[in-house]
Amino acid sequence: MDAVRLIVASRRALAGTGDTPEVMTEVWQAQALAQAIGSRFAVSGPPELRGEALGLTELAGRGCGVLDTPTLDIGDLRAAQLTELGDAREALLCLGGLLGEVGIALVGIACAADEQATYWQCMEAIDAADESRDRVLEMLRRLAARDQGQGQGQGQVVERGWATG
Repeated sequence: MDAVRLIVASRRALAGTGDTPEVMTEVWQAQALAQAIGSRFAVSGPPELRGEALGLTELAGRGCGVLDTPTLDIGDLRAAQLTELGDAREALLCLGGLLGEVGIALVGIACAADEQATYWQCMEAIDAADESRDRVLEMLRRLAARDQGQGQGQGQVVERGWATG
């Protein structure tokens, strides 16, 4: 399944959660998906994104690591269903939105937490989600810079063609 479809499924699942354990499971799923997407970009994405993609993979992995690992069947693990990235820009825009929603959901849990352990777990997961989102935004910036550079390069060729033709 392509990245955007999986991200949309994660956003819907997160929005449809009710109690804290469900939210935490969906947050973990989102971080695992971000890790898988980062890994895919690092291996087969545009070269200018690979360094940031590795950072995304590490940060999202940290986000999973600070949370209790949910008991899921392999078929329920969205990250395992990732088969293709699809459009890089669209995937990154959607992933950034998901990570923002993850942070908001975690703030809600942290504010209502009765236990210090839950509160601090949420704080660390918020930090990981925020840093992951920063990497996604940097990847989007680099894509835009690459596209702008390619457009300028093509314009120069056309201008030269007009000047000499």
